[in-house]
Amino acid sequence: MTHFVESGPEPDHFVVPSPREAAESIRPVLLDPTGPTGSAALAALRRSDRLREVHDRIEDQVAEVVRCRAPQEVFGPRATDRAIAEVVDGRPDAYGRWAWYPWSGRLVHVLPEAEFRLVRTDRNRDKITREQQEGLLRRRVGVIGLSVGSSAALTCAMEGVGGAFRLADFDWLSLSNLNRLRAGVHELGLEKSVLCARRMYELDPYLDIEVHRGGVTEETIADFFADARADAHAHTDARAEDGRGLDVLIEECDTPWVKVAAREHARRRRIPVLMDTNDRGLLDIERFDLEPDRPLFHGRTGTTTAADVRGLDRDQTIRFLLDIVDEQHLSPAMTDALSRIGHTLSSWPQLASGVMLGTALVTDAARRILLGEPLTSGRHRIDLDELVPARAALAAAPHGATL
Repeated sequence: MTHFVESGPEPDHFVVPSPREAAESIRPVLLDPTGPTGSAALAALRRSDRLREVHDRIEDQVAEVVRCRAPQEVFGPRATDRAIAEVVDGRPDAYGRWAWYPWSGRLVHVLPEAEFRLVRTDRNRDKITREQQEGLLRRRVGVIGLSVGSSAALTCAMEGVGGAFRLADFDWLSLSNLNRLRAGVHELGLEKSVLCARRMYELDPYLDIEVHRGGVTEETIADFFADARADAHAHTDARAEDGRGLDVLIEECDTPWVKVAAREHARRRRIPVLMDTNDRGLLDIERFDLEPDRPLFHGRTGTTTAADVRGLDRDQTIRFLLDIVDEQHLSPAMTDALSRIGHTLSSWPQLASGVMLGTALVTDAARRILLGEPLTSGRHRIDLDELVPARAALAAAPHGATL
């Protein structure tokens, strides 16, 4: 399918995708209404039965641009209308870009990229300054494992922590995933990588997202970490500085070989790694960018290599993962579950609230690392059971004591 982008040349033609092509699509098509190809494509879409919805709130978006640029001004209705008219020059339909989402059949009118980003991240100020935001949007974030990792990827995109992403997962969405993954029943059976990329593009059509639909394997891991290819997309180099590879890796998978191999590659390339385990708010930070000789997993697995953990059986896999997260510090519920996995439990217990907490921790850490804050390697816990104790725990504490 043709992919139009603001910073790249327009192709010679546009073909409305077939239902099959639309169902397989991942990226939106960005159309310039002022160019001959974009104008023709828009006309073709409007005649097509593939178009299900047109969403055009461009004048509202332009009004937000005006207010963002002059927050000290008070704009009444007439002043706002005049400001909008000045920006769109009498042709609101020709201003900005139209984003065509083949998988949903939606055609959405959006601001030009710079203005879109200005408005979409304006409420981040000044927890993130505009200069910092511009820097963050030039960074590339990798995410491996898109059950828990999908929330991390989406939150990073939402906060503007990265303008380019690489997503990897081999799995499909199942009903049991809906206890922690943002999706609908109409999306069951969809690849998790595709689902995540679509959610992110619906938030920001100007993102640059590479999708590794087969996950990370021995054959593909080098590509996942490789420097950006100039021909990957027309706008790749505009999103990540110097065409380099990943700036930070968020690792959220359960496969021992991938967990170890990803860190081996990250350490070799001096890429920091973040991991959240969704139990007692455990956040892992490994600053391989600052410590290229740092042992993996803070030394908890010794000198174990990816080759050493290839082909572990289920019990060996559980044992290895427990070594990584430190079994002695698991929550009582997780500890109780360990002996029942494969017997009365089908897998690791996870809750949406724990996933969202972990997502917040990972996104916050990624932002601080990418902004150059001196965040050190280590293991941190934000245990809500300790921070917000139950009544019984409070009653058991000495009078006036703080738990």
